[in-house]
Amino acid sequence: MFDDIRSKKIVLIAHCLINQNAISDGTAVYPAAFSDLINFLMQNNIGILQMPCPELCCLGLDRGNPLGAASPVLVENTRIRSAMQQKEIKDKLQKLIDYVMLQILEYRKHGFKIIAIIGANRSPNCGVETTSENNQETQGMGLFMEELAKRLYQNKIKISFLGIKSSDGMEKIKKLLSDCKDY
Repeated sequence: MFDDIRSKKIVLIAHCLINQNAISDGTAVYPAAFSDLINFLMQNNIGILQMPCPELCCLGLDRGNPLGAASPVLVENTRIRSAMQQKEIKDKLQKLIDYVMLQILEYRKHGFKIIAIIGANRSPNCGVETTSENNQETQGMGLFMEELAKRLYQNKIKISFLGIKSSDGMEKIKKLLSDCKDY
């Protein structure tokens, strides 16, 4: 099965890295997408699975604050992180994780290689190395990535998590992916 031309190589990627239109107001760094990253993945025949944006799906495009862009980024990100920890929002977040896990399990069942999960550092949800908390950028994962990592661990699935920021050059991205082997 699946013996055609497809590479059977995939990365899961934070929604906003492909669609900057989904990012919180005042924080977009590209008009559309991290094109260097997308081009690199395409040139290496790596399929892209765009994960849902937890903030858009749980809080809406304005993240529940139409004046969010008036606040410093880290202050607004901390507010978003707090909002995402409310019980009803946490339940929605778990449903999004279920959706991502369904796809991971299906691809793995059919022998596809999931090279990495790429997140957006500093994000209150999709940060991998750093997140926003207490009005500052802190070490650690965002809420969505943390929950996804827990679910992968519970299912005994090991996938590398990579975190990037707009200030990261392609050399970091290439190094991160090469560390994942066989891309």
